Amino acid sequence: MWQTMPPLLRVEHLNAVHTAGQRVLTDIHFSVGSRECLAIVGPNGSGKSTLLRALLHDSPPAGGCVWLGDKPLAQLSRQQRARHMALMSQHDTPSLSLTVEEYVSLGCLPHADALSPAVQQDTVTHVLEETGLSPLRQRRLAVLSGGERQRAFLARALAQRPEILLLDEPTNHLDPRGRAALLALVRQRGIAVVAVLHDLSLVEAFADRVLVLCQGRQVCWDVPARALANETVYPVFGVHSFTVSHPQTGLPLRLFDVPA
Repeated sequence: MWQTMPPLLRVEHLNAVHTAGQRVLTDIHFSVGSRECLAIVGPNGSGKSTLLRALLHDSPPAGGCVWLGDKPLAQLSRQQRARHMALMSQHDTPSLSLTVEEYVSLGCLPHADALSPAVQQDTVTHVLEETGLSPLRQRRLAVLSGGERQRAFLARALAQRPEILLLDEPTNHLDPRGRAALLALVRQRGIAVVAVLHDLSLVEAFADRVLVLCQGRQVCWDVPARALANETVYPVFGVHSFTVSHPQTGLPLRLFDVPA
């Protein structure tokens, strides 16, 4: 799904460094259109999570620029950024004494001065239903399973009513059915999504485009069929990528295999 409208998010020649001064990302450039899903993949330590933090401006880049529409992200306040972008992070550490409903309600805070309490409550109710958490709304986070907590993290992010949803390894702690359901839900939302995915087998069905990182550098930004081709995947991940015909549907099915 190649863009015909100006991109919603644009990254130009982005560089990022650790607090110790070590370069983490070098010359990253891509864009994301409205309703487009971008998957970010790469080996551990390639800079995927650092890139997400740079997109939120939580860790300001050492060079380059991130644009939200026609405005540089650096010119927006934290609240303004939060009204447009939401992050579902694997490193979120909420108070476990909160109920699911209380935690998800925190997502409405960036809009607290613009939305009535009734609209905020309607938003929370809707995302709880959407993520299958309505029966657990009064349950405390402390007693949730790993998969239930992941869904709560997603629900809080959706309660921010973002134009752009950032996901940091959102399928952790989920079984295969749960992984597919979560990514399908995100796609059906019809908003721009940037997702760090660890499992390459999930990428092709989810993403419109794929950004491949390795050692902090951009290897590829392309449609899944090319970004996941063996000539890209093998040098980066050390696994072979190939397609076979699905035994029931006959459709192409991409597999990844560790060489003997």
